[in-house]
Amino acid sequence: MDEGQQHLEKGALGLAESLVMGVAGTAPAYSLAATVTTLTAAVGMMAAPSLLYSGLIMFGITLSFIHLTRVNASAGASFTWVSAYVHPLLGFLCGWTLMVASAVFMVAGSLPAATATLAGLAPAHLQSPVWVTAVAAAWLLLVGVVVLKGIKATSYTQVTFTVIEVGSLLAILIAAWRQPAVVPGHVFSWAVFAPSSFHAGQFVTGALIALFFFWGWDVTLNLNEETAAAETSAGKALSLAMFITLLLYVAFTAACQHVLSDAELQAAGTDVIYVMATHLFPAPWSYLALIAVTLSTVGNLETSILQFTRTLFAKSRSGVLPAHYALLHRQWRTPWLATVLIVALGLVFLALAASFPSVNLIVKDSVDAIGFQVCFYYSLTAWACVRRFWGEVQGLRAILLTLVWPAASGLFLVYIGVTQLPQFDRVTMVLALGGILVGLLPWWWYRRR
Repeated sequence: MDEGQQHLEKGALGLAESLVMGVAGTAPAYSLAATVTTLTAAVGMMAAPSLLYSGLIMFGITLSFIHLTRVNASAGASFTWVSAYVHPLLGFLCGWTLMVASAVFMVAGSLPAATATLAGLAPAHLQSPVWVTAVAAAWLLLVGVVVLKGIKATSYTQVTFTVIEVGSLLAILIAAWRQPAVVPGHVFSWAVFAPSSFHAGQFVTGALIALFFFWGWDVTLNLNEETAAAETSAGKALSLAMFITLLLYVAFTAACQHVLSDAELQAAGTDVIYVMATHLFPAPWSYLALIAVTLSTVGNLETSILQFTRTLFAKSRSGVLPAHYALLHRQWRTPWLATVLIVALGLVFLALAASFPSVNLIVKDSVDAIGFQVCFYYSLTAWACVRRFWGEVQGLRAILLTLVWPAASGLFLVYIGVTQLPQFDRVTMVLALGGILVGLLPWWWYRRR
């Protein structure tokens, strides 16, 4: 190990690789499989419009990340910017919250990969939390080793996974809209996308669920110290990634409602992509859907580990957490201790999850907690953007894109988080709010030192 090396592998990622990381961070197949039926149950035919408008709101947060990267490209991303432009304590809690959300996702992300694996190899154990968490632990260890081996190895793996995943989703999409044998479950109409189609409360209900689809794209900015010409290319990659995933989410959700009836959608649950594929393709081609969801989930584990390790690296380098987490492996140039830590935390959480009565309950509590934490650190990042550029930008277009849109998006996320919190059960509340507040302890300790 080289204990003096403090620089990540500069220029290791190009625009295309950064774009793939951004798409993989949102895990399109996993997000669709986990959430489409919940969204359609909540808002019916307004599911696709809810995703569209939520994506437009989220793009204000994306603009915040792009503008801040242009002036301060840092692996710490939200932690660095909020510390510099708002307050060091809030910046610390931003980075802490991202790390907690990433650690919790080690459970929410690895379990679906495990269930998909068992569905093909040992379906009799699908309802056993012990079996599912054991297979999930195996996936987590495998992904941890790949990330540890360096950003190039990670990016090669991610490109392969994402090409297969997105290619499978596009094949299902094309078949859904072009195959003449399909009997429509619902008749598609562009009219549902009009803002007037939403009734009171429906938009907020849809947004609460839809925002989960879009978390994870910011991994591109956590990798900006390892991206060539990060000040410009990381922002371009992020914009393209958001545009691609937004189109994919809206089109696929609309396709699900076009192909499947309400009863079929609800019966499909988290297997909705596979059910779609079985309607459109004969076996064994329909099994591509299972492969896509598995690769998407594993790829999302990879990007979550990257976000955790790069944020911890930046915090340790800044002196607000133990310095040894900023040490890089001499050969692989990765924060190896930070990687070991997140994998170990994931294994501990999985061991605790094995005592839960059902796998679905584990995933639900984890996803709800992550949603609240994402609202917290995304909204603070939007405020950091406003504070940094306030009084500096001129012209209507610049003010809209740099101040107004990010501020409006941040305020909406605050509203979403505040309305979501009272709906949590005790476990989710401890994970969501407790996970943030416990960060005050290390902050106090290192401030004293």
